[in-house]
Amino acid sequence: MIVYCATSNPGKLREFQLAAPDFDVRALPKSVPPPDETGDTFEANAIEKAVAYGQHINGYLFADDSGLEVDALHGAPGVHSARYAGDHATDASNNALLLERLRGIENRSARFVCIIALVNDGKLVQTFRGSVEGRIIDEARGSGGFGYDPLFFCPTFGCTFGEATIEQKMQVSHRAQALAAMFTFLRDTAST
Repeated sequence: MIVYCATSNPGKLREFQLAAPDFDVRALPKSVPPPDETGDTFEANAIEKAVAYGQHINGYLFADDSGLEVDALHGAPGVHSARYAGDHATDASNNALLLERLRGIENRSARFVCIIALVNDGKLVQTFRGSVEGRIIDEARGSGGFGYDPLFFCPTFGCTFGEATIEQKMQVSHRAQALAAMFTFLRDTAST
């Protein structure tokens, strides 16, 4: 089954494809201007993106919105994770700002959250959620992954997401959980 995904992030696309080798996960076949992300929740933004991109293809398409929630920062960066340090932020500038705001704070508990919205012919079908708990360390470790991965220590496998292999991440990550739920739903739908 072909399922389109609305992302221009090659790291995310790779994770999407690895999550379900029995599906043909493809990027949008044409360039579509991104919709404004005006929601104040991951779910609102995921739905907004999926519905907007879904107007350009026939069949299933999913979009995700994901980010990091840090307890000591009252859930920030949250929906602003990708642009925490400004509209043209880089992973390095976002990570630097996060560490600056956590300087001197002992409570480093955090979680990655992912919401996936699935549409069919542009109409919302369902949303799926995943989250993984961890903590923010003081300096980046590992060159794998993207975003906040080098700062996010995952107790499940005792290293940061930046140090983990893609296979390890796909066992426990927020995105892996949401993808697993969505692909299970699609398998069940296809078999009925």
